[in-house]
This record gives sequence, C-alpha cells and structure tokens, in this order.
Amino acid sequence: MYTSYTPEQLDGIFSRPRSIYFIGIGGITMSSLAHIAHDRGCRVGGYDRTPSHLTERLESLGIEIFYTLSPEHLKGYDVVVYTAAIARDNPELACALEGDARGEKYCVYRADFLGWLMCKSKQRIGVSGMHGKSTATAMISHIFLAAELDPTIVLGAELAELDGAYRVGAGDSFILEACEYQDSFLSFVPNIAVVLNIDMDHPDYFHSLEQIITSFSRYLEIAADGYAVVNLDDANVRAALDGYRGKIVGFGLDSPECDFTAANISYTLGCPEFDIIRRGEFFVHVKLSVTGRHNIMNALASAAVADICKVAPEHIAAGLSSYRGAKRRMELRGSFVADSGASVPVYDDYAHHPTEIRATLSGALSLGAKRVFVVFQPHTFSRTAALFDEFARSFAGVELIVTEIYAARETNDVGVSAAKLADSAGGIFIPTLPACADYLRAHCAAGDIAIIMGAGDIIKLSDLLLS
Repeated sequence: MYTSYTPEQLDGIFSRPRSIYFIGIGGITMSSLAHIAHDRGCRVGGYDRTPSHLTERLESLGIEIFYTLSPEHLKGYDVVVYTAAIARDNPELACALEGDARGEKYCVYRADFLGWLMCKSKQRIGVSGMHGKSTATAMISHIFLAAELDPTIVLGAELAELDGAYRVGAGDSFILEACEYQDSFLSFVPNIAVVLNIDMDHPDYFHSLEQIITSFSRYLEIAADGYAVVNLDDANVRAALDGYRGKIVGFGLDSPECDFTAANISYTLGCPEFDIIRRGEFFVHVKLSVTGRHNIMNALASAAVADICKVAPEHIAAGLSSYRGAKRRMELRGSFVADSGASVPVYDDYAHHPTEIRATLSGALSLGAKRVFVVFQPHTFSRTAALFDEFARSFAGVELIVTEIYAARETNDVGVSAAKLADSAGGIFIPTLPACADYLRAHCAAGDIAIIMGAGDIIKLSDLLLS
C-alpha cells in the first residue's frame, strides 16, 4: 500500500492516546477499529460516503463523522487510517500522505493497524479464503465464547451476539477475518492461519489464479512457526501449501488425508447434523443451525482451530450449535405482505461471487419453499465481466431478478451490463430497487421466499419491502 508501519513502529506511535481519523469509517472493519480506538481513549473521527446504522452508532458515542471530503477535516488528527479501497488521489488521503512525508502525521494502512493489534495476543487466528471467511470466523468466535476464553474478535460481518463486528477481550486469543483484497492479509501476524478455499476473484487486483495462489502461500508462510488449517479438498489450497514449513492440519469431506472430516451426515430443512471425525476417530457430534454443505466445511475448519487451542469437544459442539448466522449471511430479516395477501419471508445474503451464490442457493432450495425469488445486484464491473459465464450458470432453480451493477470503486470500461447477465442467466432485468420491490409484491405467493443478494446497497431493498 501507500505506507508501511511495522508493529514495533506502531508500538511507539500508540504509546499514548492519539487523535485518529478513519477514511471510510462506515465500513464494517473500519467502524470496529474506530470503536476500539474510542474505547482506548483516543479522539476519533472520520469520513464516509453515506450515513448508515454503523455511522449512527459511532456518532452516538460523540465521534465526529463527515459525509463530504475535505483535507480540512484532518485538522487536529495526528493519525489517519485508510483502506485498500481508497485511491491515492482521494483528497483526504492525499493530504494525509503529504503530512506523513513531512513527519507531521502518521498515515497508517488499516491492515498494518490490525496486524499491530493482533500481535499482542498469544493465539493469533487469521481466517482467510475467497468465500466463507465471515461465517468461519463467527463460528470460531462462538466456540471460544462457549468455552469462556474471552477472545478479542474482529469480523467482516456483524454478529448479533457481539452487537456489532468486534469484541475486545482479556484472553489470549485474537480471532480475525483476514481479507485477501490487495494482499491486505499479508500485514497480519497469525500463528494459526486458516485457508478455507482459493478461487479467482478481485480481478481489478489479481490478474490470474497463479497470482492468488502465490499470495496465499505468502500468507501461510507468516504462520511458519505455527499451524496452517487448510481445506485439502481444494486443489488450489494444496498448491498454496507447497513449501510450507509449519504444522498442517487438514480438513475436508473428500480427501483421505484430512485430519478433520465429517461422517453420518443428515439434513433437517437444510441444516446439517454430523459426526466430526478427528484423525480417523470420533471426536464430537454436531448439529448446525445454518444450512448447506459449505457450512459443514466451515464447521470442520472451526473445530480444527479450536482443537489446536485445546478447546474441549463439548464446547466445540455447543459453539457450533449456537451459531445462527452473521448479518447478511442468509439472514432472515422478516416478512412482507404480497399483493396476493401472502406473508413472504425475506432473507438478506452477501454472496457476490458465483461460488458463494451456488452455496447459498443450495441451502435455500432445501428449505422447502414453493419458489425462491432472488434479486441479485452484481458487484463491480470487473468481477461481473471476468466471471460472467460462471454467474450466468449460478442461478438454476430460482426466479431471478437482476438489478443494476453496483460500481463501487469502478467505471464501466468493459462493456458489461446487468441486462445481459439477466438474459444469459434466464432471469429478468429490473434497474431500480423500488421497481424490484414492486415486482416481488406483485408476483410472490404463499409458500414463496425472497432472497436479497449482493455486496452493494442492495440491502436497501429489504428495508423497502419491510417498511
């Protein structure tokens, strides 16, 4: 990134309370870091594009938040924290970088800040992978809370039990969702490095699968003196393990080399129940409260981490059983009344990659609904274009509505469109969220469910339906 500070340097910087300004303070992780900094006695402020429930919570603490960009906002702040999504020409970041170069301010990359927080703990668990990071991190967190280990937790999704996306504990464990975008996870310092899966994504940064595998290899190497907890069913993960010098704990459902696997699997309304087998022997019986085969994999990874940390099997089972999902991970938001008079359940889901979509819909289609309506908002032009054919094949068995692509940080210079995707996927294109709400009200009937899916502002559709 644009700056780099070591944990030792950050020790010096934060040897006393600071005034910290967060660019993008409304993001899940950034809002958590703002909370943590505020709790530690720092003056905190920041910028975000639009108000949200996360910014409103921060403002209720007296934190200063701006919704317009201006270098003037940085006056009085001696540390500025930024994310990989902030471009160098952002006027606030540009001002902060100039101040850093002159020795007047410290401009700190978010991942470096997180890595510094993490390095204070004895058990440092970093959960990586292209899909399922939030879920697996939340499952591990549930297990450690069930075992009363008082962990510190930083998630990429809100969890009801935390009333947010973070927790500051006094125990020896730091549980962190380790994002791979722009190699952010290479700033973290796990001694238990989890890799759930490796897939092609973020084509605006990663130009090939080989580049991604190399990045994950570098991430695993950070934990060379500890453990790699890895999905051995995934050929790309196995490739990333090449040359790894630490202890390997494998999990999976197909590979005979797995240390943790599942047996006697059954499903009730899509929720799996199974035995966890550890190195060929029965370990514990688990009944999950979330749907899908992919969550068996997340549970196996979580159990493997907990076992390394000497958590008892009964606490593992209790923690996994009590996990009912993070926000926007097939989250039941409520029900709306359709024009037919039927009450239709509405689920929110963050899936924005074909692999995630297929996993979510596999579980959703097992719920027993008459029809599953999906409103999908593609996320970024580059991802939609690069994975177009995969997206088009990912919506089998559902009533699909595609709305406009959420641009995020991009402009459309690749010629892709949501209308083309809808046509290729066998769905319909509806450009605006209010029109999507009208369509669902007009077409849903008794026994149907609706899933609002994507990583942009598609969540506003749930609010429209439920208001």
